[in-house]
Amino acid sequence: MTEARQQVTQARRIVVKIGSSSLTTASGGLDADRVDALVDVLAKARSGGEKEIVLVSSGAIAAGLAPLGLARRPRDLARQQAAASVGQGLLVARYTASFARYGVRVGQVLLTGDDTSRRAHYRNAYRTLDQLLTMGAVPVVNENDTVATDEIRFGDNDRLAALVAHLVRADLLILLSDVDGLYDGDPAKAGSARIDEVHGPADIEQVEIGSAGKAGLGTGGMVTKVEAARIAAAAGVPVVLTSAVRAADALAGRVTGTYFHQTGRRSADRLLWLAHASTPRGALILDDGAVDAVVRGRKSLLPAGIAAVEGEFSAGDPVELRNTHGQAIARGLVNFDAKEIPQLLGRSTKDLAQELGPEYEREVVHRDDLVVMHP
Repeated sequence: MTEARQQVTQARRIVVKIGSSSLTTASGGLDADRVDALVDVLAKARSGGEKEIVLVSSGAIAAGLAPLGLARRPRDLARQQAAASVGQGLLVARYTASFARYGVRVGQVLLTGDDTSRRAHYRNAYRTLDQLLTMGAVPVVNENDTVATDEIRFGDNDRLAALVAHLVRADLLILLSDVDGLYDGDPAKAGSARIDEVHGPADIEQVEIGSAGKAGLGTGGMVTKVEAARIAAAAGVPVVLTSAVRAADALAGRVTGTYFHQTGRRSADRLLWLAHASTPRGALILDDGAVDAVVRGRKSLLPAGIAAVEGEFSAGDPVELRNTHGQAIARGLVNFDAKEIPQLLGRSTKDLAQELGPEYEREVVHRDDLVVMHP
């Protein structure tokens, strides 16, 4: 057995992600047989009590299309949210009934990127998921499409799955698609070969990666899956990318799909979410000294180092930190409203405290709420 497959068989906590196209009919309704087939595999994998499964499942919007009389996935956010509202209930009800055949409970967990970038919400999400697993339930995770706005959306469940794998400190992420792995060309064309293992980004630099599938039910494609694999691998979580019909093989450690080796170290750091699941509401322009302090010194951002402010945001929102050339060098959660910052620019915290009060003797972005994007 190869080292890669041995890691798969030894994995105890596993996040499995499945997309809309693998769960629904072409007309948009849930395919009960497909759901049951997936649940059969997952229930068997965890039946001995040695493995814990977190399921990240797309399909809420797709499941809501037919009941609402929609022929295809709507483009506008309001109707997507309406379809998700109807479909999410149908999706979880189907999983609840299917897992009940094995005496397994299901817990629904809906997340937004905005929630999980913030420290307290991040801890709460971890505690909820960890407790569900401890109590023997299978968490079914999805983006909270019914309330998520464009600004706080993950955008695709592949990325959500990678971040959930990091959040729950998973040993393995399995991405299930309608293609049995990553190919070095169009898998529908003769001569294309599957890539069995990826040790790092350099292995697939020359590979042309396709977008969303023909059915039009999902939001992602191979691009989002490879990006999700990169995020997870960099966070110390190995990834198997394969087709839904090969799920049993993937969980058993048999050779299937594409295996992405971990490229980074494991961490409980929520800053991965800040980097990949947040959308900046504005920007702070830093002078050269502040850029050096933030990037190389890993220091907090103080008012004295800010040259300008852009956008409208509130305290606690994610903002981009840019150098004077407009390049984004970091992202962080800001401690002041945008309208407060102009009076702080270039000034020391000591002077600000004397003039405006002790609440202004603090960082604009604390280093614990800051992630460097381009060292």
